Amino acid sequence: MTPLEGALWLIRHGFAVFPCDHPGTPRCTGLHKTCDGSRGKHPAVAFTRGWTLDERKVHETFARGLRNPAVSVGACSGPEGVQLLVVDSDRPGAIEDVAGALGERWPATMRVNTAKGHHDYVWAWSSLKLGNGLGSLQGQFDGDVRAGNAYVVGPGAVHATGVVYELEDPERPPAMAPPWLLRALLTKPQRPVRTTPYPRSESRSLAGLVKFVADSTEGQRNSRLFWAACRAAEAGVDDAPAVLLDAAVHAGLAEAEARSTIASAFRTVGVSA
Repeated sequence: MTPLEGALWLIRHGFAVFPCDHPGTPRCTGLHKTCDGSRGKHPAVAFTRGWTLDERKVHETFARGLRNPAVSVGACSGPEGVQLLVVDSDRPGAIEDVAGALGERWPATMRVNTAKGHHDYVWAWSSLKLGNGLGSLQGQFDGDVRAGNAYVVGPGAVHATGVVYELEDPERPPAMAPPWLLRALLTKPQRPVRTTPYPRSESRSLAGLVKFVADSTEGQRNSRLFWAACRAAEAGVDDAPAVLLDAAVHAGLAEAEARSTIASAFRTVGVSA
């Protein structure tokens, strides 16, 4: 499935489509000012309003150059107005493992295999206030969820590694989200209490960046850390990596992921972390 074929398949099945960056272009075509290196995933338009269900418009857009198809999650609705929820597993079987640990089962549903795992599309009642938070699944599920003001890269898209996102079964529609998943997502996670102080920095300018990272909530932690690390690298603050790492871990990011994000930010600015 090519990117254009993926976009057309999505539209014909009622999913709002917009273009994302494609790793085959010489430079990132995303709207952002600074690319974090995750080629193929950055929106090339404002996805909350630049989406379409018009096949003619998709043909025109994808004829201009390489683009990946993506889905504006909040713009999609199903039978009886249900909202779309996408469960993004970072490894194969991650959501099935969570279900099994809870004594539950994961339903057969629309699945797009990705470079690392899979995206499972399910419907949820529109009255539920869902977002990108994992609720009580935080720390238990190897992945994320996307609902409301969010997007996911769609079938036919090409990952930076060259892997093509593929539908597991083009004939299988999204199932209704199981009640146990919705209960978990709507349950507020308990945040661990910090018992040790942050490392102190000699730079006053870093204090605001540390607070910015430490106060991050789920769904914004990685992007906030990347932005803060870029600013710290530009300012040339020597102890920034260690201090920002500690703040990110406090906010709930895994240490390995936080180190990778900081290193990526410093490389983007052209500084060694």
